[in-house]
Order: sequence, then C-alpha cells, then structure tokens
Amino acid sequence: MSIKKKSNHLISETSPYLLQHAYNPVDWFAWSSETLAKAKKENKLLLVSIGYSSCHWCHVMEKESFENDDVASVMNHHYINIKVDREERPDIDQIYMNAVQLMTGAGGWPLNCIALPDGRPVWGGTYFKKEEWTTILNQIGDLYQKNPEKVIEYAEKLTEGIQQSSLITLNTEKTVFTKEYVNETVKKWSIYFDEELGGFNKAPKFPMPNNYHFLLRHASQNKNESLLKYVNTTLTKMAQGGIFDHVGGGFSRYAVDTKWHIPHFEKMLYDNGQLVSLFADAFLITKNLLYKETVYGTLKFIEREMLDASGGFYTAIDADSLNDKSELQEGAYYVWRKEELQILLKNDFDMFSDYYNINSYGFWEHGLYHLTKNNSDENFAKNHGISISEIKKKVALWKSILLKEREKRTYPRLDDKILTSWNGMMLKGYVDAYRVFNDQHFLDVAIKNAHFLEMQMLKEDGTLYRNYKNGQASINGYLEDYGTVIDAFISLYEVTLDEKWLMLSKNLTDTCFDYFFNSSTSMFYFTSNKDLELIVRKTETEDNVMPSSNSMMAKNLFKLGHFFENEHYINTSKQMLSNMTSTIQNFGSAYSNWLDLYSNFSENYFEIAISGENAKEKLLELNQKYIPNKLICGSETKSNLPLLKNRYVKNKTQLYVCVNKICNLPTEKTNVAMNQIIEKV
Repeated sequence: MSIKKKSNHLISETSPYLLQHAYNPVDWFAWSSETLAKAKKENKLLLVSIGYSSCHWCHVMEKESFENDDVASVMNHHYINIKVDREERPDIDQIYMNAVQLMTGAGGWPLNCIALPDGRPVWGGTYFKKEEWTTILNQIGDLYQKNPEKVIEYAEKLTEGIQQSSLITLNTEKTVFTKEYVNETVKKWSIYFDEELGGFNKAPKFPMPNNYHFLLRHASQNKNESLLKYVNTTLTKMAQGGIFDHVGGGFSRYAVDTKWHIPHFEKMLYDNGQLVSLFADAFLITKNLLYKETVYGTLKFIEREMLDASGGFYTAIDADSLNDKSELQEGAYYVWRKEELQILLKNDFDMFSDYYNINSYGFWEHGLYHLTKNNSDENFAKNHGISISEIKKKVALWKSILLKEREKRTYPRLDDKILTSWNGMMLKGYVDAYRVFNDQHFLDVAIKNAHFLEMQMLKEDGTLYRNYKNGQASINGYLEDYGTVIDAFISLYEVTLDEKWLMLSKNLTDTCFDYFFNSSTSMFYFTSNKDLELIVRKTETEDNVMPSSNSMMAKNLFKLGHFFENEHYINTSKQMLSNMTSTIQNFGSAYSNWLDLYSNFSENYFEIAISGENAKEKLLELNQKYIPNKLICGSETKSNLPLLKNRYVKNKTQLYVCVNKICNLPTEKTNVAMNQIIEKV
C-alpha cells in the first residue's frame, strides 16, 4: 500500500519545474508579494532556490537534500523557502545569479541564495552536498537570530554591488562607427578560437549561435577566408558531433568535451531555434548539404517532440531519463550498447560502426556509446566504395530503425510550458529556413506559431505575456519576450509581405518605450514598470547563449527606423550602441549581437523595395543570395509604407535599391538589383 505524499504550496503552480518539487517535504512557496510579506511578518530569511526542469544537477540536489526529511526540517525551521523556475522568472534569476557571481566568481544551476526578508541577498552558491548544505543553513540561520545586524550589513554591501554592476552610462560623445573597430575586435577575439575542432579552445563547448552568426557575416562580407574556414569547421564539428542527435535530430545544450562528442543531454528550444537560423544562412553561403540536412533534421525533431497542437513550442527536454534499471540517468534515452546495435543493424553493423564511431572514439562510459561522426559522407562513401546516394539511403534506414527502438524507452521529462521569447526564436528559425529553402511547410508552421503568439500571448492592452500552460498565461512579458517576437514578426513580414506582422512589430516596439525605456540612459530595463519591484531593476546588455534583450531591441529599432523612416528609432538605436562601444571591443564574444548592429552602422545598409504584382516571385529570387545588411519591403499592390509609397506601377514589378536615402533607378530585373548592391558593398 503506497503512502500519499503531502504537497506543499507549489501544487497550484503550472510550471513543470515547480510541480516537480510540489511533493518535497520542504515547505516551498512560489515567488510572490504574499510570500515576501510572510517572510517580513515572521522575520525569517528567504531561501531562494532557482533551477529549471531539464537541469541535471537540480535533480541531484533535489534527491539528496530537498526530498530528505531532516534537511527539510532545517530549511523549514530557519527559512521561508522559495522555488523559482528561471525560465519563467529570468528577472529574479538575473539578480541572484549576479549576487552569487559577485560572492564566488562563478554561477550556474541549481542556484541557491539566502536573502533578507525584503529580498536583499546575503549568501549563495550553486550545487551543495547534503552535509555541507545543512551545515551552512544552520550557521546562517543561527547567525541571523543572534546577530542580525551583521547579516544585514553584509546584505547592504552585496546589494550595492549588484546595483553598481547594472549601471549603464549615457555616452554623450559623438561616436564614429568604423570597419576597423570591428576588425580589431574580431582579431582580439580570435585568440580563443579552436581552429582544429571549432568553438573556443576549452571545454565545455557551447554552440553560441549568435557568436557564429556574426562571425559568419563578418567573414563573408569581408572575404576573410581564414575566419570563414574557422566558422565552417565549428558548424561542421557541431553537426557531425554528438551534440547533435543523429537519431532524432536537434541539438543538446552543450558538449562537455573539446570534440563536441558527449553533450549535456538536455535539449532547449532557444538553442535549436537560433541554430536553425545559423545553419540556414551558412547553407546559403556554402551550399553545404550537411547544413541543409541539419536544419531539416532539427525541425523534424521540433515538430515531433516540441510542437503543441496550438502552434506553440514547448520549452525543454530533460537530460535525465530512466535506464534499464529504472534509475534516472543522464543521457539514458540517447546512448547505445554495442551488442544492442549489432542485433538491430545486423549485416550493416560494421559499416554503421565506422560511420558513427562505435569504437574508442565514440565510446562514452559503462559500456555505452554515443553516436558521433568525424568524417564527411563524401570521404566515407569513397573509403567504402559506394555512392553518396547509397550511403544516404543506408543512413536514413539506420535512423529509422534506431528511432523506432528508442521510442520503446522511457521518454525524458518534457517541460511543456510555452515561453514567448523562446517561441520568438523558434519562429525566426522557421522563417529563416523558409527564406533559404523555399519549403512551404516551414512557412505554414511559422504562420501558425505567429498566430498563436498574437492570439494567446498578446494582451488587449498591447503588452505580452511571458508564459502559457494549460490554457493559462500569468506572467508579464520581459524585454527579451518583446525583442525576440518583434524580430520574428519583422522577418515574417519580409518573407510574406503581409504588413500585419510589420505593424504588430511597430506596436510592440512602442509598447517597449511605454513600459521599459529608461530615458536617462536611452536603454531599456529588463522588467516592465507594471511589475512588482525587485531590489534592482536590471538593464541586460551582455550577449550570451541568447542575445541580450537590449541588443535585440537596438537592432529592431534600427530596422524599424528604416521601414518607417522613423528618426527617433534610429537615433535611439545609435545611442544604445554608442553606450556600449567602450565595452564591446574588449569582450567580443559577449557582445556579438551588438557587433552585428555595429556592422549595420559601419557599412552600407540596403533598403530593397519591391512593388508590383510579381513581388513575391522577385522576393524568392533575392532570397537565394546572402545579404545580411539589408531589409526587404514589398507589396503586390499599392502600399502606404514609406519605402513603397507612390512606387506601384500597374503591370510592372520594380525593384528599388536604396542606401542612405539615395536610390538607384528602378529595375524589373533581379540580377540588375543584385549588381547595384554588389557595386556598393
């Protein structure tokens, strides 16, 4: 007879991560004004524990500490315990991550921070073993009871440090944007490149799609062959390595080794959305079929495992799953035993094992192998004396056999909440895949997702929600939600020429000025002025695995400023970039999205207007060329958009190429328009 566990206050939440902790003996609360009021009333310290559903070490700490009655007793005695899903509440995560980084010099998840009842942090760290955890909790709890002044004094100093780290200074000097600045930044950055294996010369290795998207652009536009080779090496190693799921498609979050072999097996929507965009553009430049296959394989995975019937995309798939002993194990769903593969693949095993390295190169641990490639299909076919088409057929058959077998295993836990910003990135991925490959299916999925965002995540007052689960949306959107959706809607307009998406982008941008803008710095806060105030209102500027919300907004303003001939947008974008110029050059990899915007200001930026009944056909022709420094404005009929006004001529479809408000004579031939662009590059 099973004993029913008692639930805590998280039982009414919708976040899969919070619900994972709903039956812990720890008396968990969600972050809310009521929870903070309770802490103040009882004069108890807060224990803020932050993680996410697919985090391996979060699960380990839960099993060792949060499910332990003795540990829970200590936590409940001294603290008001708050569980935070960092994906739902990145605003809270930013503050306590900043605090832990200031205290320890490092950060990560699980993130555990002790704070005063008003939220000011006192102490923190990441993963702790049970004995260390309980010792620390007792020590700080006792200190607060006996000598609260000492704890408060430390919290005041730490909070001041957090506030100072978030300050942005308005640059009042005139900034001249030059190509030399970008070249010098890339040169400083390049000392960290791993030219042989791709990525940076250390482990773990993260895909960092925004980094490589910028470097791809820079190399292509400046005809820098050595840099282009490095980027292609990185993309090839990622696509061939174990960080890419060769059976089911899609990328894991990062590789723990230098050769991209063993991933941290969690799969995140934001990685895959951005990587689709990156590999699509890389294909446009190189025509490398590996890149096309990677895009198609990733999107097939997204639709099979992460697409909701509503059109929204789920958030993440856990790194851990049950092994054959019914124990949670990282990667159990994805790895193989040699004997298992021999039975499944029969006479093809020897060729398969050579292709996917069922050998010392592909060995992981405990008799397990993780599929990885270190050879191109062309070389493999040549070595085995078969044609490319034959090896493609065999690989497709192998994948089908293994996927069918893998689906018999216990599937990893799925985080099926829907996040606005991550959906914006996946929407952009689908739009970019359609733009490059002209596959109508990609556009159909993109439009369905865009309608979902419009109907479910956009409120009547023009603001966005952050989250959606079980038909409910409850959290106000953050700047990153606006930045990604605006970007995606602009991109959707540029492939459909449906002005609705462009106007929605403009409306959302104006909403950002209303609720997020700091007029004293010309930057945007991460949180809306409608939200409950935290101890500091952060301004996010550093590009990481995801671009920073301010760099996204600055790029959006630049582009919308051109679409609508809005000088306020362009001047704000320029000021934001000017504020960052003293920082960018020293840390290129942490500001790659800013560098992309910088390149728009330092090089010619093309406005391509297409007007006439065959506008979409001309658009498809244009999209077969890689032109990162452009926008496309088009219509099959008359339009009042500034770039299209008075340009419609019946029975003609004309292209206008403009730079700095100076336009070439219109042409009806796409190749002529392309030559006009090439002449000015």
